[in-house]
Amino acid sequence: MKKVVLSLAAVALLTIVSCKDANQEAVEETTQDAIETVEETAHDATEAIEEFAEEVEDSIEAVEEEIAE
Repeated sequence: MKKVVLSLAAVALLTIVSCKDANQEAVEETTQDAIETVEETAHDATEAIEEFAEEVEDSIEAVEEEIAE
């Protein structure tokens, strides 16, 4: 997931660099948008990983209970 986030950041930075004729305000806005997108993606990925970890823990507990019976 880190690779996805880093790739998004790299694309955003390349987009900014390629906008040679853009004024400073537009560049700053684009940069802020890219940062927000990366942060949202990282947050969503973290939540998904935490949910998956909880599901795995529940599955392990269920298997342990079955073994104990």
